[in-house]
Amino acid sequence: MGEGKKFQDPNIAINRVYTRKGDAGTTRLVGGQKVKKSHDRIETYGTVDELNAVVGAARQTIAEVYAGHEGFEGLSKVLFKVQHQLFNLGSVLATLPEDVGPKMPRVDADDVAELEGLIDRYNEELPPLRSFVLPGGTRLNVELHLARTVCRRAERLAVKLGDSEEVDAQAVAYLNRLSDAFFVFSRWASVAAGSDEVLWDPNV
Repeated sequence: MGEGKKFQDPNIAINRVYTRKGDAGTTRLVGGQKVKKSHDRIETYGTVDELNAVVGAARQTIAEVYAGHEGFEGLSKVLFKVQHQLFNLGSVLATLPEDVGPKMPRVDADDVAELEGLIDRYNEELPPLRSFVLPGGTRLNVELHLARTVCRRAERLAVKLGDSEEVDAQAVAYLNRLSDAFFVFSRWASVAAGSDEVLWDPNV
């Protein structure tokens, strides 16, 4: 392993996409255990996978709409790292705690702290909020709000899984902080694009 690496490199070979082994409604965890596809653990890391796809959509919007804009390209780099961290999170969620090795990819306290730093940095550029906001104004704003809501669902599922099985506390903390980050990123994206935020008006 290279100097300074936290986690092991992937050691997989994907030679065929379908295996027919899941046709009976079961799948296997990283440790080889067979479980129903309706299992809380599968639902949890499946939702993290869904979130990763939504983040990818947001990055694609940046590439197509805001190419050459330094601020947006900086946000794209942040989101790209988040995608890798989400894959790390999914990896450890797909593994029973007793099978998690010391170099297995996961999210940790450093990742949570990094998110907090990003929240503070992006929030410094925003005007104070005087109302709740609604998704809208720009496509990127909506995609980041969608990421926020899927992230909240993943967090709820991780907490639910923790009611019956052990779940790494940093996994829940990471999802909690990440949803806050998506909220701030969505606001920043509107301001940086020169778009008015859509404020909630209870009397519309």
